[in-house]
Amino acid sequence: MKKLMGIAVVSSTLLFTAGAFAAMDNGSVMVGGAAMYPQKNIVENALNSKDHTTLVAAVKAAGLVETLEGKGPFTVFAPTNAAFAKLPAGTVDSLVKPENKAKLTSILTYHVVAGKYDMKALEMKIKQGGGHAELKTVNGQPLWIMNNGPHNIQLKDGQGNVANISTYDVNQKNGVIDVIDTVLMPK
Repeated sequence: MKKLMGIAVVSSTLLFTAGAFAAMDNGSVMVGGAAMYPQKNIVENALNSKDHTTLVAAVKAAGLVETLEGKGPFTVFAPTNAAFAKLPAGTVDSLVKPENKAKLTSILTYHVVAGKYDMKALEMKIKQGGGHAELKTVNGQPLWIMNNGPHNIQLKDGQGNVANISTYDVNQKNGVIDVIDTVLMPK
C-alpha cells in the first residue's frame, strides 16, 4: 500500500511539473499558482491568480474591468494580496465602498501606465535617466522607477513608499503586468 501511495505521489508531481512546463512553452508565466497566457487580456489573466484576488475585487468595485480589458497597451504594476494586507487595518474594506469609488479609482489607475514597459524598456528608461526615471500614470501623477541592483527594479510613489517588482514581464495581449509587493499611493 505504501508503495502504491508513493507511486501516486510521484505520478501527480510529474503531471503537475509537466503541466507547468507545458504552460511555460506557450509563453506564459506562472503567477499566483496559475499560468498567465499572453493571448488573454489583463483581466482574464488576473482573475486566475490566487495572489491577486484583492486587486481583482478592487478593480471590479472601481468599475475598471472594461478599461483593463481594452486594447491598451497598458503596463500594470499589480500589487499582491500581501501588499494590500500591509495597508492599515480596514483600508481595503473602506476603499471598496461605493462612496469611495473616486479614491479607489485614483489609487488603482496610479498602478497603470499607458504603453508596454517590459523589464528591458524599464531598464532603458532608468539608464537614460542616470539611475532613475519618471513614468506618468493613467491617473496623471508621476511614479518613479530606479535600480536596486542588477535586474532589480523598484518603484517609488508620490508618498515616498517603495515597491519591489517580484515578477517581471507577464505579457498580455493588451500589455504587460509586473507583480509588486507594495500598494502604490498617489500624492
